[in-house]
This record gives sequence, structure tokens and C-alpha cells, in this order.
Amino acid sequence: MATSDPVYLRVVEDIRRQINDGTLLPGAPIPSRAQLTRKYQVGETAARHALRVLAAEGLIIGRVGSGHYVREQPELSPLHRWRFLDHPAPFAADLQSQGRRVTWDWHSEPAEAGPDIARRLRVDESVTVSRTRYVFRGDGKPLQLATSYEPIEFAAHSEDERRSLVTRMSAHGIKITEIVESVRTRVPRPTESDALDLSAGVHVLHVERTHWAGDRPVETSDIVIPGDRFQVVYSMPM
Repeated sequence: MATSDPVYLRVVEDIRRQINDGTLLPGAPIPSRAQLTRKYQVGETAARHALRVLAAEGLIIGRVGSGHYVREQPELSPLHRWRFLDHPAPFAADLQSQGRRVTWDWHSEPAEAGPDIARRLRVDESVTVSRTRYVFRGDGKPLQLATSYEPIEFAAHSEDERRSLVTRMSAHGIKITEIVESVRTRVPRPTESDALDLSAGVHVLHVERTHWAGDRPVETSDIVIPGDRFQVVYSMPM
């Protein structure tokens, strides 16, 4: 470690190493601030900051009145993209095929496209589109958030009309020819952390998905997936 590095990094890197190599197992206690100051010869401020960084990374969790412990790392479930495209909720259908019980709520409303959605749907910013927000749950626990935007004339207005997007577009004489997804990781917004019940330090996968009919985008979505619960799987037919 270079002498110019902040002293708290010595604490962070050593405890991180012990967690990653299995020296400290899930549930194991982390030394208190006082113990860290003695063991690593650092000040209390550095010890406090080290614990804060480890918690932000999702490696440890604090319990009021008890101290810090190595965080249990949940097993990641596979999330298959582009399967069950004929289902009203492909995400739910995928998890149901794995034996999970999944429910979802949705709410549609008209909304102004705005700059980002206008760019993605190739419409004017002032155009009114249909915005539908979804919350998916497994056994009552939140699993995924999604917000879909589409031209108002194609929108589903009742549960009976909530068929797969491919089927709905086909009813309007529109054939979906391509689905494009762009995936990135990011820090969750506070409302997303609350809605998904995320632990501190957990990032989300943000999937920007667009359905195309030839050279025309007919739907675009923002899908938010907890990074500590799923691994995204893509299958590329040859």
C-alpha cells in the first residue's frame, strides 16, 4: 500500500480480502471500531469510515446495538431474457417456469413523452404516450420494477387487453421485427431502494428495452432489477 493512500483503505482491503477468501464467513462478527483502531493502528475516524465503506459495498451489515456482521450473499437466480415473449409478463412467466410464485400490479396513465422517451420512440417531446408502471413480487417480496412507454393508440386499457405486446401490436397490423436491450449497472434511486427493499450497497441492473417494427420503435421500457438477486441470461440462436 502506498503511503499516500488513505489509512482507512488498509482496513477495508484486509477485511474485504478475508470476506472474499472465506476467512470471515457469512454471519461472522466484524471487529468493533475500538478493536479496529488497535489492530490496524488507525484512528477512530478511519475505523468508522472503513466500516461505512464495507457496508456501502454490501459486504457487511450493521445491527443496532450489536455491531457489524458479514452479510449473507444470496444465491442469484437466472433471469432469461427474450423467453416467453407471447406472455403478458415475460419476467413473471420465466420465474414461474422455475417454480416461483409471482404476482404483479400495473397502472397505466397518459403522460408527456419528454426528451428521453421522445428520442427513444422517435416522437415529439410534447406527444402524449401511455406510461405503464409495473411492480413484480415473488411470495410477496418485490423482485422487479418496470416502466413501459408506447404510443397512446396502442395501449391496453383493461386487464382483458393486457395481452403480450407482440400479440397486441399484431392486432393493430404491426409486426415486431426486433427487440433491442441495453444493460448497465447503477446506484438505485431512493424510491427504487424502498420499492425493492434493497440493502445498503446493492446496485441495480437497468435494462433499457425497445420493441421495433422495422425502423419504427413502438414501445420502450426501463426495467430495474436488483443486482444481488438475479443474473441476466441471454440466449443467441445460431
